[in-house]
Parts: sequence; structure tokens; C-alpha cells
Amino acid sequence: MQRYALFPIKQTIYSIFVVKCWQNNILFAKSLKYKNLKMAGIYIHIPFCRKRCIYCDFYTEVAPQLIPKLIDTIVKELTIRRNYLKNATIQTIYFGGGTPSILNHDQFSRIFEVIYNLYKVTEDAEITFEANPDDLTIDFLSSLQSLPFNRISIGIQSFDDSDLKRINRRHTSKQAIEAIQNAKNSGFKNISIDLIYGLPFQTLEAWEKQLEMVFSLEVQHISSYGLTYEEGTELWRQRENGTIKAVEDETLIKMYKVLVEKTKIKDFDAYEISNFAKPSFQSRHNTSYWKQESYLGIGPSAHSYNLTSRQWNIASITSYIDAIEKNTIFFEQEELTINEQYNDFVMVSLRTSEGLSIHKLEETFGSEFSSYCLQNLKKYINNKKVDIIDGKLRLTPEGILISNLILIDIMKV
Repeated sequence: MQRYALFPIKQTIYSIFVVKCWQNNILFAKSLKYKNLKMAGIYIHIPFCRKRCIYCDFYTEVAPQLIPKLIDTIVKELTIRRNYLKNATIQTIYFGGGTPSILNHDQFSRIFEVIYNLYKVTEDAEITFEANPDDLTIDFLSSLQSLPFNRISIGIQSFDDSDLKRINRRHTSKQAIEAIQNAKNSGFKNISIDLIYGLPFQTLEAWEKQLEMVFSLEVQHISSYGLTYEEGTELWRQRENGTIKAVEDETLIKMYKVLVEKTKIKDFDAYEISNFAKPSFQSRHNTSYWKQESYLGIGPSAHSYNLTSRQWNIASITSYIDAIEKNTIFFEQEELTINEQYNDFVMVSLRTSEGLSIHKLEETFGSEFSSYCLQNLKKYINNKKVDIIDGKLRLTPEGILISNLILIDIMKV
């Protein structure tokens, strides 16, 4: 990472500029009435990894030599697309990947410089970066303290060294624990971790131990997903040739139930099927997706949404850089039909603890769509898989276990 660092005096100049832009935005934001604002988010995709996990089918590359050029191009795209959100105020900024923690202070700083100079960012914006545990040294975290990050999401996946080795993670359990402690010692008070359950050969007892470790570390947010075998990945090939054995579906269900039960005991809110937060620590960025708010996606393979259309950038670092340099098209786009907008709305709403508002559904899409949704949910309401409370449809604990089936049944094709 230091290979691309600027000289210390240059680093100081960048820091002062970003902080000044940040402060100017705060003065602007204080003069606005937040309740009348149109809010949006910015997602920055950093598609680099030091090595590839065998379960991952996201677009990433192990090509650190391309990082400086990509940062230049991300800055250009932020400038080119400044009007995409139609002057909406930015309430969240999220650096995802890949591995954003592969960047250094100055590379982050250049991106913030453009965002705070060209976009309106709220005073209390949630600003997150994803990180691998072994990147989170005290020195690295200290170097970021002049930047406006206030949330960190650490891709731990497991605290078991045999699990980590099996799925080709580059960190150890010890490094994962140290990363959380280092983040706390560096002033982060909003720490999220990613965990995967149903890893090859994992038992229910081993999963319970994972959760006990999490609770002992006192993080504020947990994102936890059942392992999926994506076709074409190395993990999928190992399952197909018998090198590994997938956990049985019945055990996966038990693991999820344990996750829900134990997080509830520890005062975590299951505010979305796979996301659990201490009070006031829900991910505002992810919640904006579920609430159908607009967002701008920057970088190779990043997606954008402006409520009526979706746009996705080229899934190639070199092609993305080349297209923007030559001022040619670097994305594809589709206008959403009314059916597709309805499908998005019901899918994301029903996954959350807040549920699907029948009034909002009818108000947005009309009585035909709300009637269709309610009719197709009738059998799930009757067998206690879906509840209606205060005009909102919510999955019950039993409904969550078959959520994909329920969602398929209420989609419009």
C-alpha cells in the first residue's frame, strides 16, 4: 500500500482540503430542513483482492498495479455523473469490493475530495468502508483518522482457522480478533462484521461457538449469510467432484434459527433477514436500498438506481478505464417496467422487519397490484408464515425460512 503513498507534506495538504470540504458541506447541511430533503447514497466499488476466496463470484481482480489508474478513473466518473442523482442530498457513502482496505490514505482522500466538492453530503452521513482483517493494522487505521469514515465493515466470515484455510481467506482467527480491537482503539464506534454459516464440514455446535466469539467482541452489527455454491466458483467445483460436502439443508435451517435466537438474547434487532444490529446501529446505506431510495454506483461493475431505471458499469477494470478515457459508453441501462418496479418493492420490503406496507403498496402501484399481492399471500397468512399487523405484511420466523418461495409467489412476471 505504501508504494502509492504521496509524500508526507502532500498527504497533509490533501487531508486539510478534504476536511475543509467536509466542514463546508456541514454548514450547508445545517441550513436545510432534513425532512424535506430528497436523500440518496453513493457506492464506490473497489474490485481488487490480494487473493480470491473460493466461494466468491463477485467481479474482482488480483491486479494491484491498476489501482492508481482506477482511482483516476473513479474521480472522473464521479465528475461525469454528478447530475445522476438530480441534486439529491447524500446521506450514505459506502466503499465496497473487492477489498477497499487495499487503498491507502491518499487514494481514499482523492475520492472524498471530489465527493465533498461536487455533491451535497449531510452532516451526519454514514460513511463506511469494507476491510479485510489483516489490513486493519494500527498504522493503517491511524492513517485514516483525518478522513470522514465513521463505520467499518470487516469481512471475517469465520473465527475458525480450519474454515478460513478451506475457503482461501488470507487472514487468521487471531488477526480477525485483533482487527476488531484495533478498530475500537482507533475510535470506531460502529463496527460491523460479516459471517458465513453452513461452511463445508461446519457443525451446529461449531456455529454456536462462532456466535459466542462475536458476542464477546461486542460489535454493533452482524451481517450473516448461509453459504451458497455459485456455479463456476472453485467451491462449486469442489462440491461437484466430492472434495467437500455441503451442510445439509436441515442443519442450515437450525443454524439460522440459532443465529436469530442468540442475537435476540444479546439485544440485536433482526431488521432484515440477514442483518442484525444493536439499537440505532442499523446500516443506513443498506436500509436505503430496501426503502427504494436512489443511489449512484461508481467503479467497474457498480450498479445505480434512480427509481425508474437501473444502470450497471462494465465488469472489467481495463475496459472501464478505457471507455471513460475515450468518452465512450461504459455502462448498460434498462428502464424498469411497472411489474419490475413492483417486484423490487415487494421483495425488499418483505425481507425487512418493518415489513410491507399495504397502504404504500396500493398508493404506489394501485389496487390491482395490492390485490394481486394479498391474494397470492393468502395461503401464507392462513398457515402463519406471514402476519398482517398495523396494515403491514411481515414474515413470521417460519416464513423467513421459506422466504424465497413466498417472494416468488408474489412476483409479477
